[in-house]
Parts: sequence; C-alpha cells; structure tokens
Amino acid sequence: MIRVRPTREADIGCLDAIERSSATLFRTIPDLAWLADDRTAGPEAHAHAVAQGLSWVAADEADQPVGFLIAAIEDGADLHILELSVGADHQGRGAGRALMQMARREAEARALKALTLTTFRSVAWNAPFYARLGYEELAAEMAPFYLREALAAQAEHGLTDRVAMRLSL
Repeated sequence: MIRVRPTREADIGCLDAIERSSATLFRTIPDLAWLADDRTAGPEAHAHAVAQGLSWVAADEADQPVGFLIAAIEDGADLHILELSVGADHQGRGAGRALMQMARREAEARALKALTLTTFRSVAWNAPFYARLGYEELAAEMAPFYLREALAAQAEHGLTDRVAMRLSL
C-alpha cells in the first residue's frame, strides 16, 4: 500500500536514488538512454521544495519513500511540477497518480489557478499519462513565460520533443 505524505528533511538523502532508478526506464528508448545517467534535481532543490511545503513522497508500508514530487509556485497562480519520479520497482502501481493527486489538492488548497509541467510529448509514460489526468498541451506561444523559459532551457540541454501541459482548476 502506498501512502503520500509531505517530504521530511530526513527523506532528502534517498530521493536522488529514486530519481536515478526512475530514469532507468529511459534506457528502453535509444535516443533518450543518456537520461538514465543525467543529473538529478539534487538535494538543494529538494530542500527548497520541502521548506516551501511543495514536496511529497509516496511511501511504502515501512514508510520508506518509493517516489516523490517536487513543485514550485510560478506567477503567483500556478503550481508547477518540477519533478515526478517513482522508483523502477514501484512503477505502474499508482504512486505517480497519487502524487499528482496530492499536488492538485495542494494547488486547490492554495487557491491556485492551474497545475503545469513540461514533459516528453511522445514518451508513453509522460504526456499520455498526464493527458489521462486531464492535463492539456499548451501551444508554445500560449504558454506562460516561465514555461517557455523551461522548454528553452531543456532544449539547450538536448531535450527535444518536449511540451508544456496545464490542468486548469
């Protein structure tokens, strides 16, 4: 059974390993295999999100994190998902969906207008997953400035086929 709870400072040390484990799935896509060894969000990003109350973990029966979500508030109105990762051994069991539901509840509690994210358009566990949760693709020219900046930075890092998505609340 998976339970979602706020991330504790003591959890931060294991989140890098979860993100690396999650990224191993990219090894199945030759053009994206390098992502399995790419940089992670890092402890500073996690600590910042924890301090803002914008970090959650999916924990197993022993209360050990098996997945996480970190977010940021952008433009004072949107909860932007920075990273969603679920360890390879726990994928496909609802942890990612539960983390996304928690982010939505938090955005609603803060009276924000939308949730946003950037993701791969053509990777089955990326844009199609978020579309099933109600997220819609934004045309680049219609995306808020922070999303256009994120997509540009990702393109500079070699990430193509990226898309911005939004869930209106």
